[in-house]
Amino acid sequence: MQNRLPHAHLVQPDIRWEDPASNHEQVRQLLDKADVQPGDFILLPEMFATGFSFNIEQTNDKSGDTLSFLLELADETGAIVQGGRTVSPCHKCIAKNVMTAVAPQQKLLSEYAKHHLFSPAGETERFEPGDTIETYMWPAAELRVMPAVCYDLRFAELFGKGLKAGAQLIALGACWPSVRAHHWRALLIARAIETQAFVLGVNRVGSDPAKPDGSPGLPYVGGSLIISPTGEILAEAGDQPGVLSSPIDAAVLHNWRSKFPAWRERIASLA
Repeated sequence: MQNRLPHAHLVQPDIRWEDPASNHEQVRQLLDKADVQPGDFILLPEMFATGFSFNIEQTNDKSGDTLSFLLELADETGAIVQGGRTVSPCHKCIAKNVMTAVAPQQKLLSEYAKHHLFSPAGETERFEPGDTIETYMWPAAELRVMPAVCYDLRFAELFGKGLKAGAQLIALGACWPSVRAHHWRALLIARAIETQAFVLGVNRVGSDPAKPDGSPGLPYVGGSLIISPTGEILAEAGDQPGVLSSPIDAAVLHNWRSKFPAWRERIASLA
């Protein structure tokens, strides 16, 4: 199809706890039902291979199995692939919660470490925050992508810095719980409006395992979103596993930023 726009595909899985092989296979099965073409963009959630586990001994991708999966997926589909994983130099060391972006032909494009760790759940005790803004190009869409992770979404100043670095599309992966689903939706839309950028926010469904006291694990509602630079919702997922897809037209961004140039009128001293 000569006139087909590049598409974004957000994979919304029911993550199996600390089971990378099962989660890799689930991603493949979900993508089998999507029309992924070379040049497209695939986005996976935060820690998609393991769930939001702090058991570094089990989740650390030091062996590179999940990185290899991302690279294989990019080669198989011809798409750029971005997904979350846990990275640590040793199983007992402090780790980083990262978003890794890869391209076909075994190319590592970017590795962004989550800046804002979720202290209410104890993430600060097992992980260290990143300190560098990352961006990379999505060539087929001619857009510069800024990766982000879950709790980062609440901190607008991070995305202001991304905007200064040239970000035109924000690609955020999360394990965002059902109890705060209304925050998830509102904040994603707000980030699109204030940065005048495309925003892709992918979440998971299902729930974590039962807690040691027998109480239910944390549930996740899904609700993945693809939002235009004007704040318009282009596609929205429900609460079941699946792939949310939408064409991405860079002309929408350029036209809106030209017509209403708030993005370049930020006051640096207030950031």
